[in-house]
Amino acid sequence: MSNESIAGLSVEHIQHKRMTKAKLINKAILMFMGAALVAVALEIFLIPNNIIDGGIVGVSIMLAHFIKIPIGVFLFVLNLPFLFLGYKQIGKTFALSTLFSIVIMSIGTQLLHPVAPLTKDPMLSAVFGGIILGIGVGLVIRSGGSLDGTEIVAILFNKKTPFSVGEVVMFFNLFILGSAGFVFGWDHAMYSLMAYFIAFKMIDITIEGFDESKAIWIISDRNKDIGDTISQRLGRGVTYLHGEGGYTGDTKRVIFCVVTRIEEAKMKSIVDEIDPFAFLAVGNIHDVKGGRFKKKDIH
Repeated sequence: MSNESIAGLSVEHIQHKRMTKAKLINKAILMFMGAALVAVALEIFLIPNNIIDGGIVGVSIMLAHFIKIPIGVFLFVLNLPFLFLGYKQIGKTFALSTLFSIVIMSIGTQLLHPVAPLTKDPMLSAVFGGIILGIGVGLVIRSGGSLDGTEIVAILFNKKTPFSVGEVVMFFNLFILGSAGFVFGWDHAMYSLMAYFIAFKMIDITIEGFDESKAIWIISDRNKDIGDTISQRLGRGVTYLHGEGGYTGDTKRVIFCVVTRIEEAKMKSIVDEIDPFAFLAVGNIHDVKGGRFKKKDIH
């Protein structure tokens, strides 16, 4: 292949492809729904009960409590500097997606502010507010946006310090949630921590989904029998990988297969039935795309 054709291929693959109108509309709808759910969680559950979230949202709630300016103003203004950083460091698409989500969230909180809260019970507010908040944030992140500038700061800190993005976010949020104790009282700070934890878990579920798959690695002298049985009894395709024993130097044949969480127990019983001494490792997979993961009919 000539250098010109190689260069042509490189340019073709590197160039950013424009998103189709259908995908753009789908992305916008998900971000709108996510931002709207966050507004519902804040105004209908958390804010009326003096329960805060982490990040810019938490800071905005406390500032609105003192200064008596609508929280939507703080949510928008405080995120602007981080939007600029996100545009410079992460990209235009991310910045525009984040701007759209923040605008919807800010307007939503303003429209919902006069609506009475569904409950005055702080426990119920923390639980249900955290669930709705987590689903909303998860939808926005899954669509390629963000609702909180602290995540952008964490990415920048990660590049210049030995701390991970998660550690930086956790430090910021612990400081903000701790501050809620001085503003709203320590019982509300503990409710805020509960809501934050619930939201954190719901974000993971929303992004990764309930249908968690399992990656299986099997090393056995009876690899062909195991592979054939998996295909026949589970209807799953297998891939044979070539490996080498680190201690013995022997050539090993590794079976790789992806199954659903429900099929994991059946997979283990098949391996144990054919070779009780087989090495088997199981790992979580949150997204499977392409290949032949689709289950074949079992006859």
